[in-house]
Amino acid sequence: MYLFTTKSLINSQVKSALKKRGCTQVLPTIITLFSTLLYVSPNALAQEVSGVVVNKQGQPITNAMVELDNGSQKVRSNGQGVFRFTDVKEGIFELHINAKKYGHSHLKVTVEEADINDINVVLSASVMEVVDVYATPLHSSSIESALPVNVLSADELKMKQAATLGETLKNEVGVHSSYYGPVASTPIIRGLDGPRVLITQNGLDVGDVSRVGPDHVVATETSTATQIEVLRGPATLFYGSGAIGGVVNVVDERVPTNSDNQVDYLLQYNDVANEQQASVNIQTGTDKVAFHLDGFWRDSKDYKLAGEAELHEDSHEEEAHESEDRLANSASTANGATLGSSYLFEDGFIGFSYGFMNREYGIPGHSHHEEEHTDELATDLTTGHVETTGVYAKMKQDRWQVLGEYNIDQQFINKIATKFAYSDYQHQEIESGLVGTVFTNESSEARLDLFHQNTVGWQGGWTLHYKSSDFKAIGEEAFSPPSSSEMFAAAWLEEKHFGPVLLQLGARVEHVNIAADDSFVGFEDAHATDLPTDPSHTAHNETLMSFEQQSFTPLSASAGIVWDYQPGHNIGLSIAMSQRAPSAGELFSFGPHIGANTFEVGAMFDVHQEGDAIHVELAEHEPSVETSVNVDITLRKFTGDFGYVFSAFYNRIDDYYYQKNTGLFFVDAHEHADAGDAGLPILVYQQSDVEMYGGEAELIYQLSPTLKTSLIADYIRARLVNEDSNENLPRIPPMRVGAIINYQADKYDSELSISHYFEQTDIAQLETNTDGYTLVDAHLNYYVAGIGDDLTLYVKGQNLTNENARVHSSFLKDVAPLPGRNFSIGIRGSF
Repeated sequence: MYLFTTKSLINSQVKSALKKRGCTQVLPTIITLFSTLLYVSPNALAQEVSGVVVNKQGQPITNAMVELDNGSQKVRSNGQGVFRFTDVKEGIFELHINAKKYGHSHLKVTVEEADINDINVVLSASVMEVVDVYATPLHSSSIESALPVNVLSADELKMKQAATLGETLKNEVGVHSSYYGPVASTPIIRGLDGPRVLITQNGLDVGDVSRVGPDHVVATETSTATQIEVLRGPATLFYGSGAIGGVVNVVDERVPTNSDNQVDYLLQYNDVANEQQASVNIQTGTDKVAFHLDGFWRDSKDYKLAGEAELHEDSHEEEAHESEDRLANSASTANGATLGSSYLFEDGFIGFSYGFMNREYGIPGHSHHEEEHTDELATDLTTGHVETTGVYAKMKQDRWQVLGEYNIDQQFINKIATKFAYSDYQHQEIESGLVGTVFTNESSEARLDLFHQNTVGWQGGWTLHYKSSDFKAIGEEAFSPPSSSEMFAAAWLEEKHFGPVLLQLGARVEHVNIAADDSFVGFEDAHATDLPTDPSHTAHNETLMSFEQQSFTPLSASAGIVWDYQPGHNIGLSIAMSQRAPSAGELFSFGPHIGANTFEVGAMFDVHQEGDAIHVELAEHEPSVETSVNVDITLRKFTGDFGYVFSAFYNRIDDYYYQKNTGLFFVDAHEHADAGDAGLPILVYQQSDVEMYGGEAELIYQLSPTLKTSLIADYIRARLVNEDSNENLPRIPPMRVGAIINYQADKYDSELSISHYFEQTDIAQLETNTDGYTLVDAHLNYYVAGIGDDLTLYVKGQNLTNENARVHSSFLKDVAPLPGRNFSIGIRGSF
C-alpha cells in the first residue's frame, strides 16, 4: 500500500462546485433536497493523479482498469501502461487496479497540494479472472468480498447463456437450478430459493412473481446482460430480508453511464428444440447525452429427450420401445426491448429506461385433466393465437427504471446514488384457450445511498430503502389471496483497511407490513390417508375469513474480514445475523398449487381432521420472523499459474418456514376424480429450526500458455432440527464434482467439461431418491479478424453422451428430464 501526501491550497475566488456546474437543475428532487442541506465550501484546486501499470517483469499493462474513490472516476491505461486522472480535488482516496489475466491491487492516495504523477503499480499474473461486483454498494471485486461471489461476464456469459436464468447459472459452483422444464428455471443458492433468494436487475428487484411458484418465469433476459453476479450467502444488509439466502444480480446497460459507441449482436440456433435466437445491444451518444437500445427474440419448440419422459414407479430404467421423442408442452417464445438515456455531467449522471418483455411458454406436467398433450407451442405474440391443447402461460412486463449518481467535492457526504424502479407484471395461465388464473404484481422500489468521505480510514455510508408490492391472483389456481406489502429500511455499512486486513461492518433495520384481502377458506372435498378416495365424501365448510395486517421488524448485522495474509492469497470470514419477514404466500395461501402438485395452506391457518371432515381455522400462534446465523469462511489464491477458492459455510435458521405434510389429501369434486386418484397432498406452512452446512471448491491450473484445467465441487446438507423432527429438507441438490479443460490459440479456443451429479438419498417426506448422472459439454470458438472489433463463430454441444438425467431439485423430475444431446451454432460480435 502506498501513501502520498501534499499540502492543500484553497482558492476563495472559485465558486462552489455545485453552483459552478449547475448540476442541481438536472438531478432528481430527492438528490436536490439532500444536496441543499450540505454545507458548500470553497472549491479546492484540481490536481492530477497519474502513474503506470506494469507486470513483474516491468512491462507495461495495456487497458488496465483504474478506479478512483469507490468507482466515481474510471480510466484505462494506454499502450504504455499510463493512466491519468486530471480533476482530482483534495482528500483521501483509494485506487483500485485490475487487468485481464492479472490480479488486483489497491492503494491509498492523499491529495493536498501538488500533482501526483509517479505512482507505480505492479500487478501479478493471475489464472483467475478478477471482476468488479456491482451488487454491493461499496467497491468490491470477486476476490475482495468476505462472502464468496460468482461473476459471469464477457465471453463466458455468452457461452453459458440460456433461455432461463436458472439454466444460465446452473454450472456455477454453489448454484443449481430448479428446472421446471426449460421454461421457468430459477437459481438455487446453497439449497435455498423462492422468497429467500432475491433476483435483481441492476440492484433492484425484478418485480415478477417467480418467487411465488416454480412454474413462474423470472422476468429477466440473459442475452442482453453484460454481467451476472451471485452472492452466495445472506445479503440482507444490501437488499433486505428477501435476500437471506443470497442474491442474483443481472447487470445491463439499460441506463447508460457513458456515451461510447458500441454495438453487440448475437445469432444462435439450437437443434434440440429447433430454437432460434437473436439479440442486439446498441450504445451511443454525445459528450452530454448517452443512449441505449437493446432487444431480443427467441422461439423454441418442444425439446428432444434422451429417453422416456415419465419415470415409472416400478423401474428406474426407461423402456426403449415406449420412449418419447420430445417433451410435450415445453415450447416457448419470447421477445423484448429496452430504451434508455442518460444526461452525463462532470460529477455524475442521471438517466432513465423503459423496457418491455413478452413470454409465452408451455408448462410441462401442468394439466388439470392429465390429457396427452403432444402439440408444440406455436404462438403469434402479435395476435395472441396459440396452437396447443396443453396448459401454457402468457407473461408480459413493463418496467421503468431511474438511476442517478452525484459526486460532491470537499464535503462529508461526498457521493449520492439513487435508484428507482416501477414494474407492471401480468401472468396468465391458459388451458384449452381459456384463461384459468391471472397473476398480477405492481411493484415500486426506491433506494438512496449516501457515501461519506474517508474519515480516520473508514469508508462507507447509509442506505434508505423503500419497496412496495400489490399482488393479485385471480382464478381457479389462485392459491393465495390478493395482498399488498410495504417495506421501509435503513442500513449502515463501513469498511477500513488495517494494513493487509479489510474489516467490513454493517447493520440494517427494516419494517414490513403485509395485508391480505378477506377470502373464503375451506375444503369442498378432502380426506385422510386412511380413508377411501371418494368424491361423494364432500364437506362444504367454506368460511369467509378476515386477516389483520401483519407487521414485522427484521434486524440484520454482519462483520466481515478479508485478510491478505501473503501476496496473492487471502482469507475471508463473514459472520452474519439476518432476519426475514415471511412472504404473503407463506402466510395466507389456501388453495391448490398445481405447479407444485400440492394444496398449500399458509401459516395463518390450522388444519385438522374431525371424523370424516377436514376443518380449517385461524391459527392461535402469531407468525414470526426467521432468524439466521451464518458463518462463512473462504480461502483464495489468485496469482500465478495455480489458483483456488475454497468455501465452507454453516447456517442455522430458527423459525424457518417450511411445508409440513398433514397426511390429508384434497380432491376437487369438479374434476370427477375416480377412486384411484389420491388428490393433492395438503401441506401447511409451519415454523421450525433448520441446520444447513456445506462447502464449495474451485481449483484452476494453467498447465501451459494455451492449456488450462479446472476442478469444481459443491455439497449441501439441510435438515430440520427440533424435538419433533430430524427430517431432511426437500429438493436439496446432490453433491456435484466437475472438471474443465480449456485450450486457447490465436484464432480459436475450445473447452470440454464433465460434471457428475451424485445420487441424492437424503430426502424429505413425499420425495424419492434421484439417480446420479454425468453430463459432458463442449464448445469451440473461432475468432475472425478484420470484421468489426470482435467477430466469433462458435459451436457448442451439451449432454454429448445423451444421458437421460433428472434434476432432484425440480418439481417435475419424474416427468421432465433434461434435454438429450444437443448442438448450437452461432455468431456474435461487436463494432
